[in-house]
Amino acid sequence: MSLDTERRPPDARASGRDEPAPSVARRVLRTVGEVPVLVAIALLVALVIKSFLVQAFYIPSSSMEPTLRAGDRVLVSSIPYWFGEPELGDVVVFEDPTPGPAEDRGLVQGAMHWLLQGLGLEAPDDEDFIKRVIGVPGDVVTARKGAVYVNGVRLDEPYLEERTAPFERTVVPDDTLFVLGDNRSASDDSRFGLGFVPIDNVIGEAFMIAWPPSRMNSV
Repeated sequence: MSLDTERRPPDARASGRDEPAPSVARRVLRTVGEVPVLVAIALLVALVIKSFLVQAFYIPSSSMEPTLRAGDRVLVSSIPYWFGEPELGDVVVFEDPTPGPAEDRGLVQGAMHWLLQGLGLEAPDDEDFIKRVIGVPGDVVTARKGAVYVNGVRLDEPYLEERTAPFERTVVPDDTLFVLGDNRSASDDSRFGLGFVPIDNVIGEAFMIAWPPSRMNSV
């Protein structure tokens, strides 16, 4: 009869003992190591949502009253303009046609600013605007006797609470929009400082007031 003279470590399973649990430090290190991956996934999801689906925007002024009030947060989608361009009556958000130099925030701070901006929780470097499309390329726009006319046809604008001050006949150039605020006496729009808005500057169409809850409604 031969004998096994080699010493083997005892089998924990055979002895009925459990495997030793990972130490607290090891679990913490493993969790910390997963954080960059989770952050990267969150940023990727935010990028997809912001670029292709929906963004939230804060309304800072009264220029779109009574449709939108200062303090409202609206949801804006770029989907309607994937296969077409803005149309008469659309309420659109667009980038400042004359932006200033961008602030250098660095990679991490810049990414956080971009994410919070997309959620409507932080103001952008350059002010975004929200107005109503009144004229598209080639349209002839004017106002007389308190009403707006496009190509000679008077617009029906039930969303207004006041008459529109007269302005001269204007032809909308190619690749641009003529926009007005619904609060015609307190809006910086295509009649004044903004001028014509390049269609390429349009971010999307506002479709819903999401906040405050008492104001929740379609636009």
